[in-house]
Amino acid sequence: MSIVHVSDADFKNKVLEAEGPVLVDFWADWCGPCRMVAPVVEEVAQATEGKLQVAKLDVDANAVTASQYGIMSIPTLLVFKGGEVVEKLVGFMPKDAMMQVVNKHTQN
Repeated sequence: MSIVHVSDADFKNKVLEAEGPVLVDFWADWCGPCRMVAPVVEEVAQATEGKLQVAKLDVDANAVTASQYGIMSIPTLLVFKGGEVVEKLVGFMPKDAMMQVVNKHTQN
């Protein structure tokens, strides 16, 4: 499963109306901690393939959506389920900690 890039234009369709949980990584190219968390997000995407969709949203190019969800610092990762935010993670975290959070929302 690859990580999809979402924008203001397709956020509703790809995230809010998605089947199952979606982890969205709000990031920016200039953000050092965002670059640190990116490989962890990729590992989580591989480990949860088929159970969790993973998306990235560049806050500089998509300020409307970032503002709508009150993204004040990045990286911020939001878990959406049924179009609602069910979890918010701010800053870098190791894979084990991120997996614990997402596993709560991928259990059937």
